Amino acid sequence: MELGKSLRRRRPGGGKKSPPPKKRSGSSGWTGGRHLLVGAVTLLIGGGVGFLYATQVAYPAEDARVGDLVEVPEVRGGPELEAHTLLGERGLEVGRVDSILHPSIPAGEVVGQTPFPGQFALPGGAVELTVSLGPERRPVPDVTRLRADRALTVLQTTGFEVEVDSIDSDEPAGRVVGTDPSAGTTTALPASILMQVSLGPPLVEMPDLVGRSEEEARNALEELGLTVGEVQSRFQFGFASGQVLATTPEAGEEVPRGGEVHLVVGTGSFLRDGGE
Repeated sequence: MELGKSLRRRRPGGGKKSPPPKKRSGSSGWTGGRHLLVGAVTLLIGGGVGFLYATQVAYPAEDARVGDLVEVPEVRGGPELEAHTLLGERGLEVGRVDSILHPSIPAGEVVGQTPFPGQFALPGGAVELTVSLGPERRPVPDVTRLRADRALTVLQTTGFEVEVDSIDSDEPAGRVVGTDPSAGTTTALPASILMQVSLGPPLVEMPDLVGRSEEEARNALEELGLTVGEVQSRFQFGFASGQVLATTPEAGEEVPRGGEVHLVVGTGSFLRDGGE
């Protein structure tokens, strides 16, 4: 073998293959950073497009500056018609109007507003009002002739406060005689009702009628509000015919007004009383 040929066939390193070139360590990190940057830019672009769509298309903002805002005036404490005037002068409108019963504020007066006084609103904005209907009004129920406990329940459940005054009356004790204000009177709530309850008929002291004529006895009893009941006739020495011999109840006893008094009247004849 020729020396020249053998030298041409030999490779450096004794005929071994050369190892493949190594990759640079920074190439993979750059690829990941590039993807992250692209994602961030895409997110920013998408967010900006969404914001522009929301503010310019879906929910366009009012073209108003701070200097264009209107201060909301105080309209509470005045009539509703005046509130319309005041708001109109500021370039505002009256929005929804609610009504409520109020025990002390007259009907038609504004008791609340939204927005509150001193706040700012856009020109042409609406201000909601709450207007008083005044106090609730109810008629006084008729509780006369009811028992006091029953009448008290009726009045209180109707919404009235009750004061009780006991008076003498021909009605039975414990019965309601009347009310002040009287039954049927329309009254603003809350209100107090004076309920008059009977103590029963007043007691009258029985006068001494013995020795008087029957006619005089009848007149005296009538003046006291008493009535004459049964009249018996009896003979008794010392008494003339027609004179009162005895009464039931007796003199000095207390008798309810309207009660009955029984009389025993002399006949002047023993035979009329069953004598011989």
